[in-house]
Formats: sequence, C-alpha cells, structure tokens
Amino acid sequence: MRTPTSLLLLLFVVLLVSVQRDDAAAAAAANEEYQPGPEKVTKLHFYLHDTLSGKDPGAVLVARGAAAPLARPGDPTPFSSVYATDDVLTEGPQRASRVVGSAQGLYVSSGRKGLSLVLGMDFELTDHGNGSSFVVFSRNPVLAGDGRELAVVGGRGKFRMARGFALLRTQYLDTGNGDAIVEYNVTLFHH
Repeated sequence: MRTPTSLLLLLFVVLLVSVQRDDAAAAAAANEEYQPGPEKVTKLHFYLHDTLSGKDPGAVLVARGAAAPLARPGDPTPFSSVYATDDVLTEGPQRASRVVGSAQGLYVSSGRKGLSLVLGMDFELTDHGNGSSFVVFSRNPVLAGDGRELAVVGGRGKFRMARGFALLRTQYLDTGNGDAIVEYNVTLFHH
C-alpha cells in the first residue's frame, strides 16, 4: 500500500512533467508563429486633439506631486502632473475631420521651468488594420517650436517591431486650459 506522502510525490512529479511539456510546446509554437518579413517604411500624417477642458476631455489629471502647484493660466499642466489620455486622431486639424484613430496612454509634466512632457502613448490607426498601432515613449518640449521629434519604440499588428520617429508641429495651443491640436508626421520602419 502506498502512503499519502508517496501519492502526493507521484502526483507532483506527474504535474511537473505535464507543465514542462506544455511550456516546451508553447515556446516552440511561439518561435514558429512570427517570422519577420522584409522591412517596410510607412509614413503617416494626422492630427492629435488633446482636450483637457469641457464635459468630455480626452486627457484627465490622475496624479500630482504633493508640493506641485495647481494649474493656472499659462501653466495648465504644472510640473509633476500625470494625465491619462484617450485622444482623438483626425485626418485634418478640425475636430470635425474624419477620425483616423486614437492615442491612449499617459503623459507626465516633466519640465520645472517650462512646458515639457514625457509621453508613453499607443497610437492606434483605424485605416491600417484592426489593432495596428505604434508606441511612442519620448520627451516633448512643447514650447520648443515646430519640428519637435519623438521616438517610436514599438508597434503591433501591421506595425510589429516598429521603430522610427514622429515630427510634431503645434497647430493650436490654449495655454489657459491646456487644449491643443498637434500635427504628427510619422516615419515607421517595421516588418
């Protein structure tokens, strides 16, 4: 007769072997699923509508440092403010233009002496396949003028393994409430 301890040990060994087989099969399947094709270059152009004001803002304050000042005219996003975003992307600068996607993520007001943001955002574009997006993680010195550059650090769907850059031009900025319309010219290198 087997003891309860030996039965438990046997059950543990069977379970361990089963899990290892499943892990090995999953790893093999994962390695076979994606074979990068030739590198492609995609150029994108759209407008991001970052709205902090009104009844339905696309960016909402979610945190602020304890010693941070409150928002005020001329400084709508004071240092250490963290915003969650779900901004609309359009074909033209007018909000009534055709919607081409959305940008979701976070940005942190990182400039103590001027309006500078660090963005971590996923840009999903509806015209490029369901679920295709690229990711930006970069500093945006908002008041530095046109031609600001953000780093593209990844992507998914048709933009899998993306890298590249986005050149920004502020179309509109209300320094009283923080609302902005920003033109994006994006160059992606992806497979």
